[in-house]
Amino acid sequence: MNDITTIGLDLAKNVFQLHGVDASGEVVLRRQLRRRQLLAFFKTLPPCLIGVEACATSHYWARELQAVGHTVRIMPASYVKAYVKRNKTDAADAQAICEAVTRPTMRFVGVKSAEQQSLLMLHRSRSLLIRQRTMLVNAIRAHMAELGIVAPVGRRGVAVLCAIIADPEDEQLPALARRCLESLVATLMTVEREVAGHERRIHAWHRSNEVSQRLETIPGIGPIIATALVASVSDPTVFKSGRELAAWIGLVPKANSTGGKERLGRISKQGDPYLRWLLVAGAMSVIRHGRKTNFATRPGLADLVHRKPPKVAAVALANRIARTAWALLAKGGTYQTPAPLPA
Repeated sequence: MNDITTIGLDLAKNVFQLHGVDASGEVVLRRQLRRRQLLAFFKTLPPCLIGVEACATSHYWARELQAVGHTVRIMPASYVKAYVKRNKTDAADAQAICEAVTRPTMRFVGVKSAEQQSLLMLHRSRSLLIRQRTMLVNAIRAHMAELGIVAPVGRRGVAVLCAIIADPEDEQLPALARRCLESLVATLMTVEREVAGHERRIHAWHRSNEVSQRLETIPGIGPIIATALVASVSDPTVFKSGRELAAWIGLVPKANSTGGKERLGRISKQGDPYLRWLLVAGAMSVIRHGRKTNFATRPGLADLVHRKPPKVAAVALANRIARTAWALLAKGGTYQTPAPLPA
């Protein structure tokens, strides 16, 4: 056991597979452990390098193993897959993880703290509730339309429909339909309150975090996007440049180049779709505001919007925002508005 330098740990719910090698690469450990045995086993080992695949519990186990003196590296599962020799088994996966973690060009995932995971949980919960709110609104609109009652789009239209449902004197709705719709409206009101509560908690966390407040100085980034970036990017130095962060989010063109011919396609859509959606939405808000002011403070953006379709321009601007965010995360400081070009 004293010769082990690297361990590949295949995480699971209850049964964990270990594959360990010594400094020369010889296999010195192949073992299965139950969940209750895992930490006790690693406490008996001298400090070593442990590789794990990114999954739901990887950050928790990384923190626990680091606390007992080991160095833990988390890797995307898609990067480890190339090292699986043949059939997929727990032992083969652990062996592949052990080999992949020692590769000099391997890319690793920063270990998130419990606070960052909690903040991300808050964002995911809000996102789920917003989807449920959309489903409820669409259901109310559709059921009312079946009875010939149609309202304008937007929240004002939903308020009109809710007022009709709440009015027992309104004879447009049969009694049975009214009871069904009242249940949907009550659920919608509950979801609305929960979404508002989640947003208040996000804003409160934003006001207490200096890094999140610095990110908010970037045009197109508000408290929601700033907190999501702080929670998602646990270690900005994992990325060598802002372009790497933008590529991780999936905001760069997909390359299919060979023979000296460069072919760039649509954006790769790698990484985190939630972050990508937020950044593109933030970029669209910047473009809408720029049109109102005739791009007085951002002439370069005006040229981009005039040359490209709005959504394409928004993705390009989201790429710039992601790069600027990386610079602030990695190097500190706040966003400085570029000086206007000389006439």
